[in-house]
Amino acid sequence: MIELSSLVKTYPASGQRGGRPGRRGARRDDAAAPGEPEAQEELRARQDRTAGARARRGAPQGVGEVRALDDVSISVPAGDVVGVVGPSGSGKSTLARCVNLLERPTSGRVVVDGEDLTAMGPAGLRAARRRIGMVFQHFDLLGSRTALGNVALPLELAGVDRRERERRAAELLDRVGLAEKAGARPSQLSGGQQQRVAIARALAARPSVLLCDEATSALDPASTAGVLALVRELRDELGLTVVVVTHEMDVVRSACDSAVLLERGRVVDEGRLSEVADRPGSPLASRLLPPPPPAPLREGSALLQLVVTGGTEEPVLSALVREHGLDVAVVGGRVEHLGGRRSGHLQLEVLGGAAERAPRLRAATAALRERGVLVESAP
Repeated sequence: MIELSSLVKTYPASGQRGGRPGRRGARRDDAAAPGEPEAQEELRARQDRTAGARARRGAPQGVGEVRALDDVSISVPAGDVVGVVGPSGSGKSTLARCVNLLERPTSGRVVVDGEDLTAMGPAGLRAARRRIGMVFQHFDLLGSRTALGNVALPLELAGVDRRERERRAAELLDRVGLAEKAGARPSQLSGGQQQRVAIARALAARPSVLLCDEATSALDPASTAGVLALVRELRDELGLTVVVVTHEMDVVRSACDSAVLLERGRVVDEGRLSEVADRPGSPLASRLLPPPPPAPLREGSALLQLVVTGGTEEPVLSALVREHGLDVAVVGGRVEHLGGRRSGHLQLEVLGGAAERAPRLRAATAALRERGVLVESAP
């Protein structure tokens, strides 16, 4: 379980974040492996320039500072997959790095599995970070090591003996479907395969939490679908709590149980995917279930726009025709699966003269609302 309470993260309005110098160039083979505390510090330094620029573009500013996160409170139940979404500069990646304190919040608390990371000393924090795996957008595999060697590296740095770390690495490669690629170098693997190796590496220390920071952004649609399916399977098998940072709503629809929408460092909407479509005016719903463009109508007819969710038990069209005597035609629509439920927009053309249909249409829309159908617009 993850509890983020009143997180604030500020940076200087210009220059390097917190005065830390950025590092350039490729990581040497003797550098720490991603997934280990030292490696995550290395990756943080390499990402400072990009992340800092995004924060300065999007976040609210005070005098001489940028607020990348502004009083953010989120609770993620154990075993959940939560998507963190929002435009560039909204604070998504900063939020993910605050979960394992690669970015220490200016104020607020980070509690993971009952432990307050913000109250820990260096030794305790290093131990806690080993229970939080992290997967990055660009894989960050070591080119001089095989797939097996990349997965085993965090265990090597943790002092695990060679036989055990190679056994564990081989087990994880088999679990992500790459047992036959154990001896391959990263340059011999596709993007989707490299990301699977990165996921296996993140799981080497048996974490309870997995952070995925834009982990599918560099992949083609087929590889993205495969990686997301793998993340769901691993969550189910290992009981992982997963945080998925993404700007792609298809990723949230495919993989997540709930979602959090950030804008300018603040939470503007959150909820279970199975519930957000039922909330009129929800900013998350408008992104997860965008309405189709208005359909052209015949002269004299009217447009009725509905949101029909899995909670709607009665057939909509038959109710309009049978119970209210309306003559309707489907002219547009869109259906998505959100949190295991079908939800969608339905555009209906209501035929007949305005005076004749008006009282029946008013009665019909009232009845639809009673049945849980959201009426977005009605003549």
